[in-house]
Amino acid sequence: MSQLKDKVVLVTGAAGAIGSAVVEAVRAAGGTAIATDLSKPAGGLVLDVTSEESWQGAIAQAERDHGRLDGLVNGAGIAAVGSIEKTDFATWRRVLSINLDGTFLGCKYAFPLLRKKGGAIVNLSSVLGLIGGPNLTAYTASKGGVSLLTKSVALHGARYKPPVRCNAVCPAFVDGAMVDGIADGTRDPKAVKQKLAFDIPLGRLGQPAEVAGLCVYLLSDEAAFITGADFPIDGGLTAR
Repeated sequence: MSQLKDKVVLVTGAAGAIGSAVVEAVRAAGGTAIATDLSKPAGGLVLDVTSEESWQGAIAQAERDHGRLDGLVNGAGIAAVGSIEKTDFATWRRVLSINLDGTFLGCKYAFPLLRKKGGAIVNLSSVLGLIGGPNLTAYTASKGGVSLLTKSVALHGARYKPPVRCNAVCPAFVDGAMVDGIADGTRDPKAVKQKLAFDIPLGRLGQPAEVAGLCVYLLSDEAAFITGADFPIDGGLTAR
């Protein structure tokens, strides 16, 4: 695999299921992955996605170490179970801060380095950024914001030659700690996970490697004519 040969890609949320899969997939595709998270990943950088100073430091370090940046994957995110009546304001602000503010800051501070030679941004949105959900109010709102932020960044990036492309990947529920956390917050976690899988036409949860494969494609030159798009990877869920 050489889709990302000689490309340098910064990945946030690298300790998570999807983030770690993206790091692995970027490296398998011949690229250099800069893994970042709140706790320093092996060979990576500490990055608090909600902090402007942390972003500025991470981008400056990436430039010092590699002299360039070809890709950014905004993969850091959290979920919180709660309807509009049961979601407290502190939870709302925390989810929006990490999921939406963090993605905004990543796009903002990586953009000047990306546009030096052209590049690609992949934002992790969700099918819940495209459709509603009653019990993940803050998460749904944050991911809807990510999807529309993506379009704005894409239109700005298209002005440059070479361009900076920006797309959103929108998974359904994916095996990993986030889904486990959602299920564990209910009275019957096993039944909840079974229901989540049952609701997907293909009858199962997604796998982190499947999402990572789509991210690699969108980062690659093979996707040179794709920007400003939402890509559901959802087992047919949004086809209904």
